[in-house]
Amino acid sequence: MRNKIVELLSGQIDSMDKEEINSLLEIPPKSDMGDFAFPCFKLAKVFRKAPPLIAADLKEKMECPEFLSKVEVMGGYLNFFVDKSTFAKQIVENYLSDKNYGGSDQGHGKTICIDYSSPNVAKNFHVGHLRTTIIGNSLNKIYTKLGYHVERINHLGDWGTQFGKLIVAYKKWGSKEAVEEQGIEELMRIYVKFHDEAEKDDALNDEARAWFTKMEHGDEEALAIWKWFREISLKEFMRVYELLGMEFDSFAGESFYNDKMQPVIEELKQKGLIKVSDGAQIVELEEYNMPPCLITKKDGSSLYATRDIAAAMYRKKTYDFSKCIYVTGLEQKLHFAQWFKVISLMGYDWSENLVHVPYGLVSLKGGKLSSRKGNVIFAEDILKEAIQKTRSIIEEKNPNIPDKEEVAKQVGIGAILFNDLYNQRIKDVIFDWEKLLNFDGETGPYVQYTYARAASVIRKIGEVTSTYDYSVLSDEVSMALLKEIARYPQVVKDAAEKMEPFMISRYAVALAQAFNKFYHDNIILTDDEAVRKARLMVVDCVRTVLKSGLAILGIKAPEQM
Repeated sequence: MRNKIVELLSGQIDSMDKEEINSLLEIPPKSDMGDFAFPCFKLAKVFRKAPPLIAADLKEKMECPEFLSKVEVMGGYLNFFVDKSTFAKQIVENYLSDKNYGGSDQGHGKTICIDYSSPNVAKNFHVGHLRTTIIGNSLNKIYTKLGYHVERINHLGDWGTQFGKLIVAYKKWGSKEAVEEQGIEELMRIYVKFHDEAEKDDALNDEARAWFTKMEHGDEEALAIWKWFREISLKEFMRVYELLGMEFDSFAGESFYNDKMQPVIEELKQKGLIKVSDGAQIVELEEYNMPPCLITKKDGSSLYATRDIAAAMYRKKTYDFSKCIYVTGLEQKLHFAQWFKVISLMGYDWSENLVHVPYGLVSLKGGKLSSRKGNVIFAEDILKEAIQKTRSIIEEKNPNIPDKEEVAKQVGIGAILFNDLYNQRIKDVIFDWEKLLNFDGETGPYVQYTYARAASVIRKIGEVTSTYDYSVLSDEVSMALLKEIARYPQVVKDAAEKMEPFMISRYAVALAQAFNKFYHDNIILTDDEAVRKARLMVVDCVRTVLKSGLAILGIKAPEQM
């Protein structure tokens, strides 16, 4: 319907293309203002008239087609009232004809790399890692919905001087049996102890640097211990990913690029981009209003920027990505801006396809989280607590539902994911158990419960037929719900364009609210067969779209709650 109105307007407006007209076309906030509204303010300079006069002229020139009941001028807007039966028919038929409703093939043949999660080996997967993991996973599902091939990359923090510290700590205060039994908890215990002891005895730091040097030079013992720590860590990370229902295509971490950095440094030298400053090698970025990008330290060791440049070049060569997205905290904004610019200065135009997707902090009672001092909150503990709290709510509300444990898991985990994705990613997230597990608020459980309600209606009433009388859907509540269903494909596209999963979560709440009003106001199991068939079809649309929207957020849709 929207496309038809765009077509209608484009026949009268030569100064705008269809894309621009479409971008300007609005959905009015109230139904008595029509179904679509076109603002004429941008045409004032071209037509040399006041917007209301432009709107009146456009109306006069247009023949009102069958799919419109009327066209009205309202101030500087031209408002279109869609024929309700025609509108309902188009929405339902669009839904029925598209097995991937809300998706598209716009990304066909294109690859997007998304770098997210990326916890540090030998450190626990704490609550602070959840944001990058949840946002990255949702972006992966949004782009997949639009036909892109997505490479899900977990760039593990598995190299650096901290491993020298950990080896020293293990040799002095650890044991193989304790590490194998306690896993990361034991590694964290000895890591914290190292820092406590190093404050009293600086010689421990020298020992740590010596062990990391051994790692860099290929010492068998040092690398064997490091590899063991990595395997133990990955095993524990996988438990968290399993709880979240997430998978990755690559776990190539920092260590993977050890042999790929020197060629980068040589290329920077060859292209005359390297300068020496106090013994360190830098790329000067002053003319771009940024501090210099450090490539190597005085001692010749590389830095994160060097490794990230090498990784980006490897990914471009390996995947030939159309976009490479990095989901990290806002505090790393400058770091990414610097090395993106370095790649640009190297002459690679694909630097424009490197995108930093920042996000705000996550806070929990207890203040700032720190792995050095050990006062961290495990992500696994948060997730398990969510499941336990949900189980208690289910026991109270509906103790007889089948697969109670699985439902508690789906709802509990879903509540955390939805809470994280409900606001713009740049905003901070606060864990509030009462709020995020509320079945009546703008929450994951509310959307999941609405889905379960729609699924229950389908189970009780039976199969959805293929023929309908669309005129029975002309009431205001039904039309409001159909409009929400019609919005879904555009919402998915907008979420991809802006890289904002919150658009999906906000949409899911709006759709759930519209459905619950429809469910309350309209009897579905009515004796009138035509009405029953049509309303049941709408319920089926809602059920499918809600399930799809939740899936894009990484959330399961329980059939019963």
